[in-house]
Amino acid sequence: MLIGAHVSPAGGPAKAVERGVERGCDAIQIFNQSPRAWRPRVYSPEEIDEFRAAMAASRLDAMMIHAVYLLNCASEDPEIRGKSLTALIAALHAGAALGAHCVVLHPGSALKGEVGPALERAAATIAEALAESETCPLHLEDTAGGGATLGRSFEELATLIERAGGDERLGVCLDSCHLLASGYDIRTPEGLSGVVDDFDSVVGLDRLGSLHLNDSATPLGSNVDRHADPGKGHLGREGCAAFLSEPRFEGLPCVLELNGPEKKHIALARRLHREGSAARRGGG
Repeated sequence: MLIGAHVSPAGGPAKAVERGVERGCDAIQIFNQSPRAWRPRVYSPEEIDEFRAAMAASRLDAMMIHAVYLLNCASEDPEIRGKSLTALIAALHAGAALGAHCVVLHPGSALKGEVGPALERAAATIAEALAESETCPLHLEDTAGGGATLGRSFEELATLIERAGGDERLGVCLDSCHLLASGYDIRTPEGLSGVVDDFDSVVGLDRLGSLHLNDSATPLGSNVDRHADPGKGHLGREGCAAFLSEPRFEGLPCVLELNGPEKKHIALARRLHREGSAARRGGG
């Protein structure tokens, strides 16, 4: 597993590589534009060259882009949906230029509307963004389920992928906090294994492309998205260790999304990975 962190790209994307290396990461995740502004960030050829050179000289094996939270591809407001489309296309172009593993997207929210039509709007927006870009994969992130967010279940993720056309570039990013909050009991290796079986049956493991490790400050089925440090929430140490050592997650980038994860958090994740792996061997 490629353990890493969400880091800042302030000063240019090459600086994000530097911050990832400082923390001992195998992978990093960045926002490609300000989380508080609609204006897409377009990287210069020099920034792209510097980033690619920095990646090549580093220990990092993957970089992910997280589309900013302003986007709502399911909005009933055509203006918001249009801005979301523009920003998503920009993120996919940035991902292609930088050689990103993927762009991660929260599919959107029905807000006060009906979920069915919201899924259709989101799928249409996603399909258009893929049609206006060429190479970078797009991973839909599962959600905690609060606020009528889409992607709270494997069935909703499968529906989005199908109605967006089933493009081979479409994948899924599973977030451990969101899984627990939306009702998937992944607190033990056995529970997680069953959930991964369900995912395979409904969506398909070939669609799983990236991971987020976040403990949950709220309990199973709360539908509340509140992250906690690994081992300090309702997933607990065993649940985080199980997530990090799930055999079918091997080789995938898995980033921590704390407020500026530090080197100690990456070191903890590595320890939990070892603990989980050892427990699985002992149990076998």
